[in-house]
Amino acid sequence: SAGDLVVLLGGSTGRDGIGGATGSSKAHDTHSVESCGAEVQKGNAPEERKLQRMFRNAEASRMIKRCNDFGAGGVSVAVGELAPGLDIDLDAVPKKYEGLDGTELAISESQERMAVVIEKKDAERFLALAASENLQAVIIASVKEDPRLTLFWRGSKIADISREFLDSNGAEKHIEIDTPKLDYRNKTISGGFSENYMALASDLNCCSKRGLAERFDSTIGAGSVLMPFGGKYQLTPAQAMVQKISLEKKHTDSCSMMAFAYNPFISEASPYHGAYLAVAESVCKLIASGAEFSELYLSLQEYFEKPGKDGKRWGKPFAALLGAFDAQMQLGIGAIGGKDSMSGSFEDLSVPPTLVSFAVTTQKTDDIISPEFKNAGSFVCLLKPELNEAGLPTAKSLINNFEKINGLKKSGKLLSCYTPGMGGVAEAVMKMCFGNHIGFKYSDDISLQDIFEYSYGSFVLELNENLMPENLIGRTSKSFALKHAKESLELDELLKIYENTLEDIYPCNIKTKGGAAENFSFKRGAAENFSFERGAAAPLIKKSAKAKVIIPAFPGTNCEYDSARAMTDAGAEAEIFVINNLSSDSIARSIDSFAEKLRESEMLFIPGGFSGGDEPDGSAKFITAFFRNAVIKEAVSGLLDKRGGLICGICNGFQALIKLGLLPYGRIIDTDESCPTLSFNLIGRHQSRIVRTRVASDMSPWLSACRPGEIYNVPISHGEGRFIAGEALIRELASKGQIATQYVDCDGNASMDIAFNPNGSAFAIEGISSPDGRVLGKMGHSERIGRGLYKNVPGEYDMKLFESAVSFFKG
Repeated sequence: SAGDLVVLLGGSTGRDGIGGATGSSKAHDTHSVESCGAEVQKGNAPEERKLQRMFRNAEASRMIKRCNDFGAGGVSVAVGELAPGLDIDLDAVPKKYEGLDGTELAISESQERMAVVIEKKDAERFLALAASENLQAVIIASVKEDPRLTLFWRGSKIADISREFLDSNGAEKHIEIDTPKLDYRNKTISGGFSENYMALASDLNCCSKRGLAERFDSTIGAGSVLMPFGGKYQLTPAQAMVQKISLEKKHTDSCSMMAFAYNPFISEASPYHGAYLAVAESVCKLIASGAEFSELYLSLQEYFEKPGKDGKRWGKPFAALLGAFDAQMQLGIGAIGGKDSMSGSFEDLSVPPTLVSFAVTTQKTDDIISPEFKNAGSFVCLLKPELNEAGLPTAKSLINNFEKINGLKKSGKLLSCYTPGMGGVAEAVMKMCFGNHIGFKYSDDISLQDIFEYSYGSFVLELNENLMPENLIGRTSKSFALKHAKESLELDELLKIYENTLEDIYPCNIKTKGGAAENFSFKRGAAENFSFERGAAAPLIKKSAKAKVIIPAFPGTNCEYDSARAMTDAGAEAEIFVINNLSSDSIARSIDSFAEKLRESEMLFIPGGFSGGDEPDGSAKFITAFFRNAVIKEAVSGLLDKRGGLICGICNGFQALIKLGLLPYGRIIDTDESCPTLSFNLIGRHQSRIVRTRVASDMSPWLSACRPGEIYNVPISHGEGRFIAGEALIRELASKGQIATQYVDCDGNASMDIAFNPNGSAFAIEGISSPDGRVLGKMGHSERIGRGLYKNVPGEYDMKLFESAVSFFKG
């Protein structure tokens, strides 16, 4: 309505992203970099987290009448689309630096910004709520009755365009399209069994991408139902992303599912076939992961060569869209979103016709299944669809097979399922074997052509009974090998090829010095006169029915919600406190307010994230500077020394505790080179996966529910997690019970192997405590637990860490 205001939330504006929208639709050459460098947008994850918190605030979100994310076209589009009539004040737009002119401010596509419309009466409160989330918020425009988009800069009107013109979509364009002939043929297989498998394992389209995938946090939000790689050895790639619906405080068994599909070789030969099969395969991946067919939808992502005025080039996206449309109509599912680009040309090179299909749906966590073979001796069947005259799977046969799979799942007969992709049945079986190191013997009557050709729309099923003898293609075995007729191929050899193909680019199996490390063990009863009741670790404050825990959220923190929920579930009263650093005054207010909150709390929990953007050698730098402030330092000392409270730091929080000296010394000190530290992972990159940890000591109140020697799985996600200290100090810590947890192998022994010790920590140390156990720090995200999570990586996850801490104050 006229009089409403437009607020710009989030990041400041710079020259990054100027021309990005038009640049993504241009053909490029070797000189493009000279003029297009500014078209690249720069992300800002810490700022995006602030926006997430703001939009989760019920009061703030209910004030928003309309909202646009900043993307193509910057202010001119993100704000310009919000209402028919707008006056935009470009001088009010926050800038990263001076020198930007009006046009640059209007079209910059700088990221992590939102434009929201609110009523004028809500402005003061809305801006205050943004400030409470440490989020920059500025009023930059107002809505008017006159249907014109007007931009002002330095007091002058620099643009004044009628809405009628903007809504016209410009001049119409027409072209005659020449659609390509269908030219799809399945692969012809030659050579032997082992030869084809080795070629498959090293094929860039089929080889391991684990070294790339583990650079991204796969467990953030504590909602991952399937890890990217499953099985005991975490080597079988999942075919779908499965994530619990995000809730801040409550729990759910509802999850979202998404899978993608595309084969460039088929699409190059026939865009129609490529698109049809992309739709079919993306849907099959969801079915193979436990989805039901009733509520599936699609999003189509298209990317084609620059068409210009060439009718044959225009024919490729036309044929692809016909193929996708045909598949949608036959299956009875629709695309609810998509994105296209016609710029995939660089001088005389062009991308193949590209239509990637994403299938999405929702499901219950108990219905989800994973693709790794579960048992030796299982019956493995191939459920194939009928093909039409074009060689494509018919919708009717696909839907019938979907129903069969769903029935097998509900009856408990289906152990695992995989729909073949680019590598056919061979790829499916190979990857299903890797996760749990289970072998496979093909039936003698299956041919190499059947094993290695495309088999889109089919399903490889692991069954606990021989329910489909006519479809049986083999059986799983204890021997970690692939066998067919008289040939046998060791899967260890194949796995080495599969994993090492991209090792030089995305390392995941670097050599480390030494294998085993010493297992430390310390029991409370073994320490003379030690007990929580009589010893230094007894609470000094009165017993509390509901212990309070304060959780600071610094710029870059991204685990505050997970941590608060874990503490609340354990019975604590958790409060997230956002540290505001928008100005020196806001920092001063944060210090005073946080210190007061800390004085009223029994526990301090510093959660994980990427403090200050996780700049080199700077992780936890801002956190440590904050806690070294005299007011905060006094409040921390009071918590530990006068009131006997507890402190925990996980991941980024562990780094902060180490740098402060709270670990291993139990107090804030000026650390030096003799103190322990946490450094970059030996692998030289971020690591995100599930690791196994062994409890080395139960001395800390945080670990009172554990016993030394117990093994727990824990998600890790860090780039600087390598614990470094001198051997003499480590042995001293071990003798006092301060080594809390260690990384261990599948046999439960501490290990220096990169497969088990993800960062190369000395003596495989994952967590340590202060001398009295009150302060605990660990790299693993023990707060990221819950029912229905990590279904494809077996193990015990709940250390009762937070329940133990809460029980400490109940007596």
